[in-house]
Amino acid sequence: MAIHGENGEGKLTATVVCWLLGNGCLFSWNSMLSIVDYYENLFPKYHPARVLPIVYQPFAVGILVILTYNEAKINTRRRNLLGYSIFFISSLLVLVLDFASSGKGGIGTYVGLCILSSFFGVGEACVQGGMIGDLSLMCPEFIQSYLAGLAASGALTSALRLITKAAFGNSRIGLRNGAMMYFAVSMLFELLCLILYAYVFPKLPIVKYYRSKAASEGSKTVSADLAAGGILTLTDRQAAEEKPEYMERLNNKQLIVQNMDYAITIFLIFVLTFSIFPGFLTEDTKKHSLGTWHALVIITMYNVWNLIGRYIPLIDSLKLRSRRWLLVVSLARFLLIPCFYFTAKYGDQGWMIMLTSLLGLSQGYLPVCVLTEAPKNYKGPEQNAPGELACIVSGRRCACRGNARFVMACW
Repeated sequence: MAIHGENGEGKLTATVVCWLLGNGCLFSWNSMLSIVDYYENLFPKYHPARVLPIVYQPFAVGILVILTYNEAKINTRRRNLLGYSIFFISSLLVLVLDFASSGKGGIGTYVGLCILSSFFGVGEACVQGGMIGDLSLMCPEFIQSYLAGLAASGALTSALRLITKAAFGNSRIGLRNGAMMYFAVSMLFELLCLILYAYVFPKLPIVKYYRSKAASEGSKTVSADLAAGGILTLTDRQAAEEKPEYMERLNNKQLIVQNMDYAITIFLIFVLTFSIFPGFLTEDTKKHSLGTWHALVIITMYNVWNLIGRYIPLIDSLKLRSRRWLLVVSLARFLLIPCFYFTAKYGDQGWMIMLTSLLGLSQGYLPVCVLTEAPKNYKGPEQNAPGELACIVSGRRCACRGNARFVMACW
């Protein structure tokens, strides 16, 4: 079957779909984080702001490690479809749980919410590593768009939270109405992502072209996606007979050794960011004239500039490609720690907002530079692994959030 994607046919549509899929990867979880004030009101004795991320994190990390170890053998299509299905069903169950309890809280409702948080962790482990690995087989613009979608989910949920806070106020009923609206939107959006990935993305010509190219180089992870796009591939045995090099690929240990500087860079980027954001900024800063709006404004500014940073590498002259300089810049960002400490102690909210914007901008910019460069110069079976390995060394976002007090205490 002829494939016409080599000339870029369907590239714009694929880029938009990647953005939506990236958004869907974190939309549900960001919604839960954004309405934590509702859960603090509902469960004042159980500290949901701290407990929910702690429950979420082991599942996100543990499942991702298992999937990454076996990434060369896993059906990527089933993995991603499972992840988006979990997001959709879990968002629906959050609504069902709240309606079933009539918004009254209680230990049973809280335990159910913790279980659903673990489901979100499993869903992210399936989707984020699977999608970044899958898109690593294609053009860098797709990874960039997907990563921009991840950042956009934070910006959109923050904007939605500001709107609902202004519209419904801080009353118990207002908080509940805002929370229910969040997850109704989240549920519908996850359903859209599920449909897009299942029926639209695999049929785009440029996507079929890149997946066929990866299959011809020996990738086993794309066969189900190609079948969904109407393309049949050779079995492992047939391909091995026709191309002896088909089964040859670097193992994960060799890939880590070759990309150790990238791994360290990604690790440093996320350790620094989530040692400061959001825990220190929303809990440890002094009172400001913005009052209860301060934390929301801080989080919104971070998310907006994080989104902007994801698009800067699209300007070729502004994209940082040097592996050495990426590492140097990621180390230099640690100077932000004393800056935040002294600003929190002696500065005003304007300086804090400026520093938070700089933190978000660099957090958006640097990972895109790393993840669009790392898969280059590898063939199909190997391109999938670097992206998934990067997701592990990044610390899975929330892993460092609980260390905020400790890091600042050192200063």
